[in-house]
Amino acid sequence: MATFNNGSILLLIITLLSISSITTSHAARSLLQLPNLPTIPSLPQPTVPQLPAIPNMPAAVTLPPLPSVASLPTLPTASPLPSLPSVPKMTLPPLPANIPLPNMPSFPNIPTLSPPPSN
Repeated sequence: MATFNNGSILLLIITLLSISSITTSHAARSLLQLPNLPTIPSLPQPTVPQLPAIPNMPAAVTLPPLPSVASLPTLPTASPLPSLPSVPKMTLPPLPANIPLPNMPSFPNIPTLSPPPSN
């Protein structure tokens, strides 16, 4: 089914391209057979106004020096966190040694039909 869809899509694309090329070539041929058309007069080019001059940047301002590490206040040390209580390990109960399996249903017998005799 997928092959049929792919084949039909490919055939549709090829058909559309063929029809479009026929129409294009017909239009091109009719354009070539037209008499010489008058030329379009050229329009005056618009003038672009002069851009304003870029102002000068002010002189660089000096920044104050950064404080030294010795002048920074010290942070208080945090007390250690209490340890978490231990969680007991989880164990699964033991499985029985002989697990009875369910009985599988048997498939029904389908009678076979013999072909009709040929004459």
